[in-house]
Amino acid sequence: MAVVSGISCNSQAPTECPGDKLPCVSDFAPGAPIVRYSYEVVNAYPHDPTAFTQGLAYANGQLYEGTGLTDRSALRHVDLETGEVQQSIELSDSLFGEGIAVCRDRLFQLTWHAGTCFVYDLSTLERLDSLRYEFEGWGLACDGELLVMSDGTSRLYFRDPGTFKVHHYVEVHDGRASITNLNELEYINGLVYANVWKTDEVAIIDPSDGRVVAWLDLTGLLAHRPVDGRVDVLNGIAYDAGNDRLFVTGKLWPWLFEIAPVRE
Repeated sequence: MAVVSGISCNSQAPTECPGDKLPCVSDFAPGAPIVRYSYEVVNAYPHDPTAFTQGLAYANGQLYEGTGLTDRSALRHVDLETGEVQQSIELSDSLFGEGIAVCRDRLFQLTWHAGTCFVYDLSTLERLDSLRYEFEGWGLACDGELLVMSDGTSRLYFRDPGTFKVHHYVEVHDGRASITNLNELEYINGLVYANVWKTDEVAIIDPSDGRVVAWLDLTGLLAHRPVDGRVDVLNGIAYDAGNDRLFVTGKLWPWLFEIAPVRE
């Protein structure tokens, strides 16, 4: 385990959790065996099957989605119930959009290779700023104070939302080996949820030390609804904190699912 920091402070959220459906950081004692979760489908909502989903976020009763691929990348405000796009901010044709996150009253969107994070006003989606970073951009979340970013490796970087400078990073591991290909991220009840690229599993991570405390296995999720045409990998996690709802989808998926983890 490695935690590297240039500043000695702790940005972790309190251990009290607002809901009882989803795991909380206080549920997992240090050194305890890794827990496994399956799932129940609570609801299924239409999702644009042309959306190459790279990021998903839910805030103030609204769903936001970042899509990828050059010539097709955008930031979208989406109606949850219908899947219809209410507003779309297109990126330049040369850019490949990646993860998104809401932090305070701003929405942040990564790009894959360009080293640019776009900053938008959450209420209007007006672009306010662009911030620079090194390495690739994959997933993004917010722990309430800092942005949490993945770059496809085993590292999670914690960044200042004002400057995008790295505050510290952790190496994600399961006690035996590093977990790589960390992709889309969400911060829920003091834990970081991470899609692991090209798998149907979500790593549930203690951000204080990078330890995987649980796995959420979403194998067979698309089998719950009819699918026509091509689909790509599972990618996209969003949390409705007000109603304790967890949403997941994938690249080119025709459905967005509300699920409830079931401890095995």
